[in-house]
Amino acid sequence: MYAVIKSGGKQYKVEKGDKLKVEKIDAEAGKDIKIDDVLMLVDGENVTVGTPLVKGAKVSATVESHGRGPKIKIVKFRRRKHHRKQMGHRQAYTEISITEIAAS
Repeated sequence: MYAVIKSGGKQYKVEKGDKLKVEKIDAEAGKDIKIDDVLMLVDGENVTVGTPLVKGAKVSATVESHGRGPKIKIVKFRRRKHHRKQMGHRQAYTEISITEIAAS
């Protein structure tokens, strides 16, 4: 059984026991969270596609940790114009582990 969930504007295919990094969620490490934004649910041959969400389907997960990704460097450069601009960005993430996928 697996599900396709939406979190932070991105879609993830998850199964029980998976660990993944999603956009930052406001929950303490060790807490259980429920994700209601289930777009598709597959159980063997039974495929349920939501319009846009599957009613009654939930994915339970545990927050493992919070962190920040690697630094991304942004450089804007115009040749012969004495123009150079440098910036950097580190995206915050939350690492979660999937504990249960429940249908309606």
